[in-house]
Amino acid sequence: MAPKTHKWYFEDFAPGTIIQVGSRTVTEEEILSFATQFDPQPFHIDQDAATHSIFGGVIASGWHTCSLMMRLVVDGFIKDAASMGSPGVEEIRWILPVRPGDTLTVSIETLEATPSQSKPDRGVTLSMWRAFNQKGELVATIKGKGMFGRRPAA
Repeated sequence: MAPKTHKWYFEDFAPGTIIQVGSRTVTEEEILSFATQFDPQPFHIDQDAATHSIFGGVIASGWHTCSLMMRLVVDGFIKDAASMGSPGVEEIRWILPVRPGDTLTVSIETLEATPSQSKPDRGVTLSMWRAFNQKGELVATIKGKGMFGRRPAA
């Protein structure tokens, strides 16, 4: 069986490279379902409580926002990349609330790309994921590392 070929290998990630990975509209049903299971704070699951909170209505859990970003990154990038996983994230920022009906658009910017010294078949990138709403407002960022396989020799 021939090895899988990918669209993205470590060599494709120069600092400053920006990849647009896609968009998704968030529904109130999704927000309530996620929060009920994983983050049942009143402003995520109770319309009346949320209306009287500092947010003035139901908002998505920050963890839901991160999960939505991850899904967009997998669907719009990772599935076509020589990804070998991640050693972790360094920073997550929830900048603005995500509300029912918001459409999130996510991009990835490569900040650093470092070839592995001990494993020549891979390299590590440091990237910033950014999620914007339909108004162009930055709502969340995730700064983290990814491991990617090197392009196979021809």
